[in-house]
Amino acid sequence: MSLESPLGKFLGHGSARRGTEHWWAQKLTAVALVPLTLWFVITLPGLDIRDLAAARAWIAEPINAIPLLLLVIAGLYHSLLGLQVVVEDYVHGALKVVTLLGLQLLHWALAVAAIYSVIVISVGAA
Repeated sequence: MSLESPLGKFLGHGSARRGTEHWWAQKLTAVALVPLTLWFVITLPGLDIRDLAAARAWIAEPINAIPLLLLVIAGLYHSLLGLQVVVEDYVHGALKVVTLLGLQLLHWALAVAAIYSVIVISVGAA
C-alpha cells in the first residue's frame, strides 16, 4: 500500500529520499564551522593585515593554511546547502532549475578560487 496520491505517482513528485542526507550534511558543516570560526576570530587580531608580507607569511604556514581552507570549504558548502533549501521552497518552475544550477556554479567557482589563492600565496611566500 502506497501513501502517495495517484496524481503524485503520475507526476513523479514523490519523495526525493535525500532529505536526511541533506539535513545531516548541513548540521555537520555547522558543527565544523564552530571551531574553525573560533580559530579564525582568535587568530586574526594577532595579524597585521596591512602588511602584505606578514599576511602572506601567515597564510604560508601549514598550521594556518589548512584550517583556512577547511573554513572556506565548509562555509561554502554550508552556504550552498542552506541556499538550496531556500530556492527549493520559494522558487518555482524553470527559474528554480536555473537558480540551483547558478548557485552550484557560483559556489564551485568560489571554492576553486579560494583554494587556488591559498596555494599561490603559500608557494609565493616560501
